[in-house]
Amino acid sequence: MTLEDQLVEALGAAHVVTDPEVTASYETDWTGRFRGSARCVVRPGDAGQVAAVVRLCGDAGVPICVQGGNTGLVGASVPVDGAVLLSTARMSSLAAVDEVSAQVTVGAGATLSAVQAHVRPTGLDVGVDFAARDSCTVGGMVATNAGGERVLRYGTMRAQLLGVEAVLADGTIVSRLGGLPKDNTGYDVVSLLAGSEGTLGVLTRLRLRLVPLLAGRAVALVAVNDTGAAVALVRMLRDRLPSLEAAEIFYAEGLALVRSQSALPAPFDQEHPAYVLVECAQRVDPTDELLEALEAAGAVRDATVASDSRGRHALWAYRESHTEAINAVGVPVKLDVAVPLPALAEVVAALPDAITAVEPRARTILFGHVNEGNLHVNVLNAVDRGEQVSDAVLRLVASYGGSISAEHGVGRAKREWLSLSRSAEEIAMMRAIKRALDPRGLLNPGVLLPED
Repeated sequence: MTLEDQLVEALGAAHVVTDPEVTASYETDWTGRFRGSARCVVRPGDAGQVAAVVRLCGDAGVPICVQGGNTGLVGASVPVDGAVLLSTARMSSLAAVDEVSAQVTVGAGATLSAVQAHVRPTGLDVGVDFAARDSCTVGGMVATNAGGERVLRYGTMRAQLLGVEAVLADGTIVSRLGGLPKDNTGYDVVSLLAGSEGTLGVLTRLRLRLVPLLAGRAVALVAVNDTGAAVALVRMLRDRLPSLEAAEIFYAEGLALVRSQSALPAPFDQEHPAYVLVECAQRVDPTDELLEALEAAGAVRDATVASDSRGRHALWAYRESHTEAINAVGVPVKLDVAVPLPALAEVVAALPDAITAVEPRARTILFGHVNEGNLHVNVLNAVDRGEQVSDAVLRLVASYGGSISAEHGVGRAKREWLSLSRSAEEIAMMRAIKRALDPRGLLNPGVLLPED
């Protein structure tokens, strides 16, 4: 009996896909830059079925690649050739919200938007949010320790995580979903699996901490001179406004690209070099406090503020449309990095020259999260020299004491540069953990850790 036959026995024929025309949609990442070939695609419905898949693949010595919404940008969810691709899409359960504890347990395949819609009627919300909310899955968010737009206030996905259910490489199901905020009984298994990019286990259910759903909201789009002015503005707003929830940055070239690919009007009467988008949230309307803070700021060239839902979404569109606009004009080399905040302006100024020195035709579009010093570096017209562009950018970032990955993960795209952000001792420790939990290296091979 073939492995495929055994998988059909375990899951049913409807959930084992071998048709190349169907599997093709699972074999390319969102950017179109990373591709692979899956032996088949399996869609288990719960932890028991995941365990059956893992045991069968283990017996056959066949690697498994895990995929959620396939919105990742570092190649971690694209199958290595000949691997079984395990999709978490069917594991999308939404348990009743625990309103007293402000927690909820959800399936790893539930999309962020589905969880948001599920918990918001109770007056609660998910602490992490970003533009891919309709496609990204909670399991993928945990696996990459995703951040997004609200890290300033609530932290990354690891900070929202109180429990996990996962299947290890030998088919063992580990379940820790109690959700106790205080529990210091030994190693933190929950945090260990967060950010592990599917290399230590397959996440099947997650217990999330929820935050208050704040109805009073105001968004401001602020034009500034440069990155330094943006950093100074956000620092001042952060100190004055406890309600500050998001602080984003983008630049004139990115705005021009967004407008060329959409019907968005110009936000101001004239162009400006850089733009900061901030959002405040509290139980009552924060517009007056935000306006007062902006009036006191010396770095503002122009500003527009919206507190109604339609106006807020219109302002957010200038920032959140960047990724789609970039992909519409070509396959980008995408890099997600972070640098110490005092160095952010200098790094932004140095990046274009570092990139064009490698590829003179390159077009660089930057945007990111100001408060965390987190930049999304998008390089068009450079995919043929992606490795060289990545090397230039990541080495520049590392020279300023930065990280080669702030929130997208390392994946396959950046594993060879891991030593720029982690010491040899740390990498050896990670290898030891990987060997202990997956001695045959069958879970997401080639992800995160460089070749030994």
